[in-house]
Formats: sequence, C-alpha cells, structure tokens
Amino acid sequence: MTPLVQLLVSEWCAPCRGAEILWQEIARRKTIDLRVLDVSQVEGRELVAKLGIRTIPATVIDGELRFVGIPDRALALAAIGGAADRTPDRARQIGITLMDSSAWAIVAATVYLGIAGSALVWGTGSRDVGLVRDAALHVLGLGFFTLMIFGLAEHMLPRFTNAPIRVGWLAWTQQGLLHAGILLLVAGESLGTRNLVVFGGIAAVSAYLAFAVRLIPVLLHPGSSSG
Repeated sequence: MTPLVQLLVSEWCAPCRGAEILWQEIARRKTIDLRVLDVSQVEGRELVAKLGIRTIPATVIDGELRFVGIPDRALALAAIGGAADRTPDRARQIGITLMDSSAWAIVAATVYLGIAGSALVWGTGSRDVGLVRDAALHVLGLGFFTLMIFGLAEHMLPRFTNAPIRVGWLAWTQQGLLHAGILLLVAGESLGTRNLVVFGGIAAVSAYLAFAVRLIPVLLHPGSSSG
C-alpha cells in the first residue's frame, strides 16, 4: 500500500520550505502519495482541526501526526516503511517551492518581454518597421505571455487542485519546443522564408500539446473537485 504523506505548510512559514524540500526529495525516490497542503486551503484547515495541529510544518502519514518541524531524513524514511523505489519522471505533487522548470519559464518570459519591448521601441526608426513589429509580436505573444502561463500554471493549478503534474523531460521538452518555435518564426518573418514560419508554427503547437498532456490529467484528477 502506498503511504499517504500530508505535509502541512504555509507561505509565511520559513521552515516549511525545508520540510517540503526533504519530502519532495524522498518522493522522487520512493513511491509515496505526497500532498503538500497549505493551512489556508480547505483540506489543510480540515486536517489541522481534525488532528488538533498547532505548529507547522507538520507531517501526517496515513492519517497520523508523525512529525512537527523538519524531521531527520532517516526518521522520515523509517516512517514510510517499505515504500517501493519510484520510477523516474513520474507525476509529482507541487508545493510552495517553485520547480526549476517553472522558474526558468518565468525568467525566460521576462527576458522575452525585454527583447520585445526593446524591438518595438528601437525598431520604429527602421526602414523595415513592419518586419520588426511582426517579429516583436511573436516574441511578446509566444515568448512572454505563453511562457509566463506555462510557468505559473504548472505551479499554481496542481496546488489548487491537490493533483500531481508530470515533471521531468516533458516539462523541459515543452519549453524547448516553444523556444524553437519563437526562433524559427522570427527568422522566417525576417528572411521571408515561409518554410521556417511553418516549422516554427509546428514547434509552437507541439509545445501547446505537450502542455495539454501535462495539464489535462491535473484538471481531471479526482482531487481537483474536492473542497
């Protein structure tokens, strides 16, 4: 039976991040059902009231309060018993700590915003102002808006629905396809090469499909309708 590990945290609780890092690392290696619950959410409040928890971070395993604070790693592993080793790159529960893929998506979105804004400002004096404007709009729409949505959605939606999301190679492939799509679209528009524009569009659509593959199970997960 897969152990159910419920970690109670809050955004304002500094030690909670340390506890989450510990349990996320264990969850990447061991088959546990890890749920990071904010005490401001319905499920978190219900668990706090049920068990009379007064301090966070608190770790509840199979309905029993086992740890308050950040547990020793050896004790945490002992508490989940003989949990099997986890197959790499499976779905993962998201907590208050931003995943690397989410952080990189938001950083890249900010960079693209700077590029698009600069192009729109400085490109107004160019003889090819139309091409500059079209390229800047691709960078703004795909680079800024889409990547910002990717980064925020993969972090926020799993938290709100208490559902895991697929991480690993698919998350990075999704971003790689979008970057490739942006570069190809901009190059195609600048050079007047239709084939590059087509390939850029295909890459961008493929990034959206990868995002859908990751997000749809989150939205359809049984836990998404709770609370």
